Amino acid sequence: MIPSAIQSYLRRHRVPFERYAHARAVTAMELVDALNVPAWRVAKSVIVLADRQPWIVVVPAMATVDLRQVRHTLGVRTTRLAAESEFTDHFPDCETGAEPPFGELYGLPVAMDESLSVNERLLFRAGSHEEALEMRFQDFARLEWPLVASFIQPLSREEEEKAPSYGASSEDSGASA
Repeated sequence: MIPSAIQSYLRRHRVPFERYAHARAVTAMELVDALNVPAWRVAKSVIVLADRQPWIVVVPAMATVDLRQVRHTLGVRTTRLAAESEFTDHFPDCETGAEPPFGELYGLPVAMDESLSVNERLLFRAGSHEEALEMRFQDFARLEWPLVASFIQPLSREEEEKAPSYGASSEDSGASA
């Protein structure tokens, strides 16, 4: 179930959205399979610590966050994936691993990979592993004003063909780029 705070937030800002119930899907690629949609349509939220400041970095489901690129773009010294214990308090009404990209609602800055901006509509988790939310990209951009830049590692030809689920590397200390 999508938390009522998310639904109220979207309605308060007059953002139309559609809800999609689906079989339990924990990973972004499981969500792709459950909804039977192309992986480039599903956006996943990855919580990154940039100089200890949590950010929501939104990338395509099949992509890997490039922590060096995040560090460079944000102009910080260090970046790493946040441990669940470091961000669950920011999303008290959400299932862990189903964090939505609504930084304004949860008090976090949002960065989005530029590849998602070509989509007319985005599908993503909204606090639940059993329900997804779809909205227009333009509505999301107007609501969140995300920093849009390149935040993903390029896929190899073999990876593009397979489109498996990927995880980000766990740390980039900024020692060498």
